Amino acid sequence: MLIYEMKLKGLDDQYGRLDAAIRTGRFIRNSIIRAWIDGEIRGRNDAYKYCKKLSDNKEQFPWVNKLNSMARQAHAERAWFAISRFYDNCKKQIKGKKGFPQFKKYQVRASVEYKTSGWKLSECRKYITFTDKFKAGIFRLWGSRDLHYYQISQINRVRVVRRHDGYYAQFLINHTREEKKDLSNKQSGLDVGLTHFYTDNHGFKVDNPRFLRRDMKRIKKLQRRLSRCEKGSLNRKKARNRLGRAHLSVSRRRNDWACKLARRVIQSNDLVAIENLRVRNMIKNHKLAKSISDAAWSKFREWLEYFGRVYGVPVVAVEPAYTSINCSSCGAKVAKSLSSRTHQCGCGLVLDRDENAAINILQAALKKLSTTVGQTESNDSGEFDLCCGQETASSKSSRRKSKPNQ
Repeated sequence: MLIYEMKLKGLDDQYGRLDAAIRTGRFIRNSIIRAWIDGEIRGRNDAYKYCKKLSDNKEQFPWVNKLNSMARQAHAERAWFAISRFYDNCKKQIKGKKGFPQFKKYQVRASVEYKTSGWKLSECRKYITFTDKFKAGIFRLWGSRDLHYYQISQINRVRVVRRHDGYYAQFLINHTREEKKDLSNKQSGLDVGLTHFYTDNHGFKVDNPRFLRRDMKRIKKLQRRLSRCEKGSLNRKKARNRLGRAHLSVSRRRNDWACKLARRVIQSNDLVAIENLRVRNMIKNHKLAKSISDAAWSKFREWLEYFGRVYGVPVVAVEPAYTSINCSSCGAKVAKSLSSRTHQCGCGLVLDRDENAAINILQAALKKLSTTVGQTESNDSGEFDLCCGQETASSKSSRRKSKPNQ
């Protein structure tokens, strides 16, 4: 699957109609969660039937019927996905919170999802029309992606995403991306860290960009401005939007950097070994939470696994236990504190701490592959596949004015 994203250009009235569609989708999801708590829903088919029940109740909920029927089903699937994930966590007896489904409240970043109906692309593929009863109308698609490479039947879903800087259309395309790569006869084990983003088994280090830390002065200034605004005022809404744009800029630069770095790593290696880190548990340390979140280790791993599937390069995740303590030469355990950055073993090996860990990670990955030949690690996120350039910038070719040709 590929996800192409383009910005929607329209009028303020059209954006208001998209807001109404997003609000209706959130209402359907919350209603299904409420019905499940009350015992009215026990399966996915019951969730679909409840959608029909909501749309038929025109006296009490007249706005539900305005949303496309397949869009209502998509939000029912979202609700049931949250419920089924809670059931799976209970069956697996995961420690701590099991992820009980929560009601969604208003957020700036929200979305409404259409399947194969409720939208229509123009022949030039530069305009999209939403055809449900909200009558949002025609929007200009603003981006560098060309949808002419794919058939309309390949577009499984269209998701409208609202962010602080506007509205975007995401096209979920049924296409498997495969690219050829020459063998490099090189294998790498990567040990991620905070001082350096990662260190490989050859001693090569990549500096941590720290996008959030670099913009922290500006973000704090915007936060102070927001706190001084009166709640409910128009100035507070503008201040919140400026703050959201600042965080969005940091997130986009971080994702773009992780994407390009992961692609270079995959293209220059025949095997990549990484640690199977539980980042969600690691950020519970409040002293390191901001630095760990800013490093974006999880995003880097997602891109590595994606490009590994594209170029046919195995990406193996190994358990991180004792990778920094064990000696990569003799296997002896050498206890170290976090401040100790050099590995010194009784066998005479003196090595950088992170380089020693990277060698151990690669050795563990090769041992794992020897028992499971050809088996690669899968993406644990449960989301759709990533694609290069999910956030697309505007191009000159897409800015030419043309009339919509329906």
